[in-house]
Formats: sequence, C-alpha cells, structure tokens
Amino acid sequence: MMFDRRLLKNYDWFLLTTTLFISIIGLFNLYSASYQTDLIGFKKQIAWVILGTVCMILLSFLDYKTVERYTRHIYIVSILLLLVVLILGKEVSGSKSWISLGSHISIQPSEFVKIPLILAIAKFYHDDFEIGSYGFVDLIKPILLVSIPLALVMLQPDLGTAITIVLISGTMMFFMRIKTKSLSFLLILILGLSYPAWHFFLKDYQRERIVTFLNPYHDPLGAGYNTIQSQIAVGSGKLEGKGFKKGSQTQLRFIPEQRTDFIFSVIAEEWGFIGGAFTLLLYFTIILWTLDTASRAKDKFSMLLSLGVASMFFWHTLINVGMVIGIFPVMGVPFPLFSYGGSSTITAMLGIGLVLGIRIRKFPASKEAIAFK
Repeated sequence: MMFDRRLLKNYDWFLLTTTLFISIIGLFNLYSASYQTDLIGFKKQIAWVILGTVCMILLSFLDYKTVERYTRHIYIVSILLLLVVLILGKEVSGSKSWISLGSHISIQPSEFVKIPLILAIAKFYHDDFEIGSYGFVDLIKPILLVSIPLALVMLQPDLGTAITIVLISGTMMFFMRIKTKSLSFLLILILGLSYPAWHFFLKDYQRERIVTFLNPYHDPLGAGYNTIQSQIAVGSGKLEGKGFKKGSQTQLRFIPEQRTDFIFSVIAEEWGFIGGAFTLLLYFTIILWTLDTASRAKDKFSMLLSLGVASMFFWHTLINVGMVIGIFPVMGVPFPLFSYGGSSTITAMLGIGLVLGIRIRKFPASKEAIAFK
C-alpha cells in the first residue's frame, strides 16, 4: 500500500478549517436553541459532526478516480435506499422520508441521494461529452438519471428535497450548454406541468405553504405562523443582536422548527446583521473555493463534481435563508452544517471531502510515496 506524501503537502487546510469552523458555530447556535428544553438533539449533532468530519477526511484521501469507477454502483445503492424508505420508512411531518436504525437514530436517504446524483451527472458528461451545445435528445439520459430519484422523493412526498435535486442537476446541465431551442422547450414543458402538479401532486399543506408565502397573514396562526415569527426574530436582532442565549423569539419558543428549517433565525436574532452576514460570508467562501476547484480541475468529471457540490451549498443556503426572511415559501430545506440532522450534515461533509480530494490531486503523478507493509 502506497501513500503519496504530497497529499499532506498539498492538503487544502483552508477549506477543511472553514468547514469545521462553520460546524462549530452551528453547534453553538444549536445549543442556544436547545438548552432550555433538552440537549439530546445537540448531543446527537455533536456525534454527527464528528462522524461527518471523519468521513470527510477519509474521503479526501481517496482518489476521486476510484469514486468515478464506482459511480454507477453508488447511484444504484442510493435508488435502492429510496425504494426501501417508501416501503419501510417512518413518517415525520407528513413525509415518509426516514429509515430507523434503532430507537434513537434515523437516516434520510433523500438527503444522501444528492451526492450520488452529482456523481452520476458528472460521469455522464465525462464519458459522453461532445464539443458544442446539447440538444433535447442528448439530454434524455441525464434527465432520466435525475427523474428516477426525483420521482421517488416526490412519492414520499418531500417537496423541498425534490426542488433542490432539480436545481442542483439543472445547474450542472445548464453549465454544459443547452441549445436555445431545447432550453425553451424544457421551460415550456415545466410550465405546462405546473398545472397538473399543483392539482394532483402537491399535498394540501404544500399548496397552503405557497399561498401563505404570497401572503403570510392569510393564516397567521397556522401556515403563516413560522414565517411571521421568523421575520420578527431576524428583525429584532438589528445590527449586533441580543446576545448568546438571549433571543426572545428563540428562548420563548415562538419558532417551532428553530433547530432545523429556521435555524438561521436564531443566529440572526442573537448576533444580528453582523453575525448573519459573517455566517453567509463563510458559506460563500466555501462555494467560491469549490468553484475555484472546478476551474482548476484536470478533467470533466472532477470539474462537474466540484460544480455540483458548489451548487448544492448555494441552493441550500439561498433557499433556507430565503425561507427564514420570507422571500421563499417554507419547503423544509436544511441549512447545511447548521440545521440539526445527521443526514444533511454528513451529506454536506461528504461533498467537501470529494472537493478536498480533487484539490490535493492537482499535481502530476510522481514516485514520492511512502510504502506501508
């Protein structure tokens, strides 16, 4: 077994440190949101962060070309997990999205599927790439790759995850250039499907969330309650915030989902505009660093893989913060590395692990290695 010394020499400690820094801030934020009721979730999140960190570091030392070779297998396993959750999963908040691994541990396969899907799309364009723009016929295979997990997630139903899957995969496909006619056709198709989707696929509570987004005071004590209370929390933080563990909206539990979907409202209330802006700066640092990795990649697979991870962080951050401040409807999209939840945390860290593995292998191969016996 050989270990290349340059893996340590070229390791991107900045990206690793930034990711861990965000995770630590997230733990402090979760503690503030939890300490007056129970700290079970907080303690679980510490374990998830530690597990995710170990997985991230181990994956960064694994050659991404090895991951590329097993992309098909990883994708198939993720689809099988989505099928299992439909049969054996437990229902939480109206969605059958969870598989119990014991009395205290559950995983959400629809979160994990984002990484295999990014790998599958990157592998497709790496193998089948042609010079020029793609037409509609050329998009049939990647659309099928996306449609299978998308359909299974919609059957749960999990609208938020389904939307992020479409946005992440759409970003990757759009980057590879689509012919104008084909793009126009896809947009018309999406608009045409919006009517049956609204009437036949969306649940009543999902339609109510969209109506409430347009007017939160339509149902201020029901569907609009979370959005209104979240906006109050963000606004009351003002410039410098109320201080750690001193947010009234947070500590008096006016926001029901403040540990998960509305976790950003906690930091905005307690640390104000400065704290919220600093947090977003950290996220966009990761996104820009990951896009830089894509621009320096040695092949199409690593380039698109980095782009996919960047788009995953971008869309999750944009939608979650948008939900909190009321510019997007509530759709259950977690804030990566901040929201309570092991599946979301590990998925985000696996993505960073893949990017780290690409960044430290930008150098040409050589014989500078250590032999382990």
